[in-house]
Amino acid sequence: MTTLCGDADLQALMEAMQSNEHDEIARADRLISAFPEDPRLHFLRGSILASIGRPIEALSSLKRAVALAPDFAIARFQLGFFQLTSGEAADALSTWGPIALLPEGHYLRFFVGGLTHLIRDEFDDCVTRLNEGIATNDENPALNRDMQLIIDQVGEIKRANAKEAAGQEGGNTSATSFLLDQLSARRPN
Repeated sequence: MTTLCGDADLQALMEAMQSNEHDEIARADRLISAFPEDPRLHFLRGSILASIGRPIEALSSLKRAVALAPDFAIARFQLGFFQLTSGEAADALSTWGPIALLPEGHYLRFFVGGLTHLIRDEFDDCVTRLNEGIATNDENPALNRDMQLIIDQVGEIKRANAKEAAGQEGGNTSATSFLLDQLSARRPN
């Protein structure tokens, strides 16, 4: 039987992630040493690493979280999102496959649908699905903010493409390439 990290330790790690103490990696590593089979810890470690620009380690931690708990939906979504923003759209789609088994109307299903439309440059459907996900997601406000950023970026793409169609300066931009450029610019080196 797998022993999971206690709620108090998990909460302390999440609070460290919100603070400016910059010791969250060390905390996560200590907890993972004590509870190596707890997928939540690997997920949090991957999230921390992704936010500080250590993508190879982040990917490894996110993959470990999903391997330990294939039904850990938010970890699966974030792994796929990380793959997408790393330019691995096919891997993201594969990772997200089991999310289709979540109940109808689950926010992660809407988000995956929206991002799938984004990959195909289907802007209107992308925005519709992402907005549906935001409307139904009351458990992860930070994820809603990320999806709203994508909606805003899609709006910029549509405006740039409309300018080009009208003969003005601009270019026919792929949504996926634009998203990758924007997200990679936000990651620290």
